[in-house]
Amino acid sequence: MADDRTYLLGLDAGNTVIKAVLFDLAGRQVAMSALDGQSFSPAPGHVERDLGELWRNAQTVIRECLDKAGVEPSQIAAVGCAGHGNGLYLLDKDHEPLLGIQSLDTRAADHAGKLREAHGDRLHALCLQEPWPSQTPTLLAWIKDNRPDLYARTGTVLLCKDFITFKFTGERVSEISDMSGCGLLRLPDNLYDRELLELYGLGEAEPMLPHLVEPADVAGHVTAEAAAATGLKEGTPVVGGYFDVIASALGSGVVHPGEASIIAGTWSINQVFSEAPIVDKAMFMASGFAPGRFVNIESSATSAANLEWYVRELVERGKHHDDPFGYCNARIAEVAPAADDPFFHPFLYGSRLGADFRAGFYGLAGWHSEGHLLRALFEGVLFEHRRHIEVLGRTGVTFDRAVLSGGGSRSPVWPQMFADCLGVPITVAEARETGALGAAIGGGVGVGLFPDYETAVAAMTRAQKEYLPVTTMKSHYDRRYRTYCKLTDALRSFWADMHVMDE
Repeated sequence: MADDRTYLLGLDAGNTVIKAVLFDLAGRQVAMSALDGQSFSPAPGHVERDLGELWRNAQTVIRECLDKAGVEPSQIAAVGCAGHGNGLYLLDKDHEPLLGIQSLDTRAADHAGKLREAHGDRLHALCLQEPWPSQTPTLLAWIKDNRPDLYARTGTVLLCKDFITFKFTGERVSEISDMSGCGLLRLPDNLYDRELLELYGLGEAEPMLPHLVEPADVAGHVTAEAAAATGLKEGTPVVGGYFDVIASALGSGVVHPGEASIIAGTWSINQVFSEAPIVDKAMFMASGFAPGRFVNIESSATSAANLEWYVRELVERGKHHDDPFGYCNARIAEVAPAADDPFFHPFLYGSRLGADFRAGFYGLAGWHSEGHLLRALFEGVLFEHRRHIEVLGRTGVTFDRAVLSGGGSRSPVWPQMFADCLGVPITVAEARETGALGAAIGGGVGVGLFPDYETAVAAMTRAQKEYLPVTTMKSHYDRRYRTYCKLTDALRSFWADMHVMDE
């Protein structure tokens, strides 16, 4: 039912699902709509999406969200959008959709290796990350070398949520959190850099880069065409938006230097906020989202995407369509952890340690059930999070508690496993849609409803539950983690041989 209150709309566009969530100024969810998108693989290692479908899905979820909320579009003070980082979203020279590559894509693995060998040290010195397969400039360089016809037609390089912002406003804009997270900005200045482009082999691509703003800056306003398509009010401010890992951290209550955010989503995200970025080649990347606000990140596509695959391929094909994730959690609850449980490598989409790594279950015996398989999958994902956190620790980034968000945080099992394995208290936020909430928080800051991020996060986020580590389980996970790492090392040559056979 409509009233005179003020609301903020947050969108979260991941590799799979797009969500529109309406929040009041206390961060309470008023209404939400979500829709699965379709990816397709035109060749091995290629993961793409249709940009027309992405915008149609955005329109659908916004309209459904507004219908459920029953609020007047004029009551929405601002719109913010978060989206998966990296990948490559291209407009042609007429500003029409050209190509959408998602961040699960590995086509540019060999190209990334060549760039690292030739310029890795200098690239890291400038942008604090080395080339990797689905990194935006690496993919663009691959397009230049392998699809010169497509490269010649390219007018603008965007990230996922930038495409949606473009459709809202008509403005070809990106912002510093996404652009620093994809290695296209010089850090810590958060500026485009010609030398960076030249090192990627993209010296002529500077005109393709969108106008750069800060995430909470108003990037444009909802056009008449977008208003008609979405049900929003023409002229509604739209802020620059966020790399989704930063939005999710903000939406889970993490904002101060030294605070840690773990996201068990499509990607394994392990990040700690700081006033200056950590400079260490061992760390995957750093991203900036405002002056004196940086996030130090260790991540890979090794998290809850593995469970999504299991559900899609093995559970939903059966009789458990009503609550497939609940079914998985129930099966795990039926088994007690044991030393001889099977292992799982969560490498369906490769690994930071090697794009040729593959997933697999190991150590199965006749007495193991589906519950053991699922527990192994949950544990394998957990172990990759732990490995990333250990990398952060070796760079000097440590923490004594963390906030867990993403789809994995909704499990009644996973948060306790994280606490036990990492040996630190794990908090789960009250908000389920932390990415959309973080984007909405930025919208509130951008239009002056809050004076700064700290005030907005304090007003709009709350903790739901804290999980304390069980000491006896820590030793269990320590032993199994050591075995897991040995198994990973033992299979490296096997995965390399498989990669050669694939070619």
